Amino acid sequence: MKYSVNFVGVKNEKSIQALIQLIEDPDENIFEHVRDELMGHGTDAIPFLETSWEEEDYGLLFQSRIEDLIHDIQFKSIKSALKDWIESPHKDLLEGSLIISKFQYPNQDDQDVRNAIQDIRKDIWLELNEHQTAYEKVRVFNKVFYGKYKFTGNSKDFHSPLNSFINVVLETKKGNPLSLCLVYSIIAQSLDMPVYGVNLPNHFVLAYLDEDNINPIINTENIHGGLFYINAFSRGGIFDENEIKEFLNGLNKPESREYFEPCSNSAILTRMLTNLIASFQQSGSANKVDELIQLRDLFGLF
Repeated sequence: MKYSVNFVGVKNEKSIQALIQLIEDPDENIFEHVRDELMGHGTDAIPFLETSWEEEDYGLLFQSRIEDLIHDIQFKSIKSALKDWIESPHKDLLEGSLIISKFQYPNQDDQDVRNAIQDIRKDIWLELNEHQTAYEKVRVFNKVFYGKYKFTGNSKDFHSPLNSFINVVLETKKGNPLSLCLVYSIIAQSLDMPVYGVNLPNHFVLAYLDEDNINPIINTENIHGGLFYINAFSRGGIFDENEIKEFLNGLNKPESREYFEPCSNSAILTRMLTNLIASFQQSGSANKVDELIQLRDLFGLF
């Protein structure tokens, strides 16, 4: 999220700069009024706050208040964007994951992320053709995704919050089961491959849907609509629903439909936020945990 002064009117600019001069006022009531006014300007105020933080020498109180203001404005912006996403009829998965990544990386350039995904997509597309079976398409996908681009599950630092931010996953080529599935499915769906997330307990996998109605021929007992499943955390390994049944049995979980069928994009983002909450709880970042809970709670309001 890059902030620019280009579209801030002269009147707004003067108002913001006048308010910034009052940030260090020792009267808490005055500061609270100034804070509310600057919060009302939203992200338009951030470039001016950043410039003042860098150039002015008003002391530690001034700098501390500016840092808190910038953070609060950014968080308010993220919260608003996520509300809009939840209310949207489309709920684009990439767009949602970009919003969440701004929680940790507010200056992230979304286009850099989109370009990285487009590069991977193009390399896979070049090797696909309409005569390939679903299995063959996944093998081609895996060859590029895991072979050329070296994506892998981050088993050494499995609980790191960095595993949940799409910009970091694309940069480091490492992630957790959810984030790797997210990137995999975004690219696959853009290539018209019916690959969707399945929200298992303690794990996350992908289902390749049976759009060509092959199951009645090869497996008459399959009632969940998936042709097969993909473990994105383990180099795209293909498996069937029997392995999910064994997995659930090992956890003493029922064979509920939700564990065999694709989940919603809202469920994916909720799971991502839950993962982040757990990660920051382990690192003792109480403020981040509180804010992430606020974001996750938004999904219960709609």
